[in-house]
Amino acid sequence: MASKKNSYAIEAENMLPKSNLLWDCIKAFIIGGLICTVGQLLHDLYRGYFGISEDTVKVLVPSTLVFFGALLTGIGVYDDIGKFAGAGSVVPITGFANSVVSSAIEFKQEGLVFGMGAKIFTIAGPVLVFGISASVLYGIVYYIISII
Repeated sequence: MASKKNSYAIEAENMLPKSNLLWDCIKAFIIGGLICTVGQLLHDLYRGYFGISEDTVKVLVPSTLVFFGALLTGIGVYDDIGKFAGAGSVVPITGFANSVVSSAIEFKQEGLVFGMGAKIFTIAGPVLVFGISASVLYGIVYYIISII
């Protein structure tokens, strides 16, 4: 029985497409960098052209990037970007928007409440839980260090 599982695992591994790690890293770096560059351009546009305060811009830039990530996911473009860029499209904030909208699209046929409403954070939920938990832990450690 064990040899049957091993032979299946070997056969399955041989069927997987081979990845060029260096090229994948370069694509992720370029696309992730382009997304971040768009964020910087938005920042400069909001500050310089529209004269919006820095505090407001700190909210506008991520909101705009989330909006465009959601929009591109909704029209099917972000999936193509993700296939090309890999982690370069997942790591920036647009990847969060993609994960939320993708879940909503996938489960919309199950209805608004039990489909989209219940499962919209299926992918993004663990990221939120661990991100919030890490930030709370960081805040506690920072507080303890600051009073010492």
